[in-house]
Amino acid sequence: MANIKSALKRASIARIRTTKNAAYKSMIKTAIRHFETALQAGQIEMAKEQLQKVTRIIDKLADKGVLHQNTAARKKSRLTRKLNKVAS
Repeated sequence: MANIKSALKRASIARIRTTKNAAYKSMIKTAIRHFETALQAGQIEMAKEQLQKVTRIIDKLADKGVLHQNTAARKKSRLTRKLNKVAS
């Protein structure tokens, strides 16, 4: 356990950020699951709307630093390819 005041504060901030980041990542997974559910059900228009929502969430979290830029780009690319494959 930390003894110095600044170290105690950093540990506290790390706990808070870890909790927030876990919530953000859960939000991404949920959005992706909604997209894939619509895709499997054959609802192309609904899947397109869900893809826009997922893309928006991924971009926001990449800007915040929760996701790395390359990870965000890879996720968006893979989801877009899934949609294009089913839509064609």
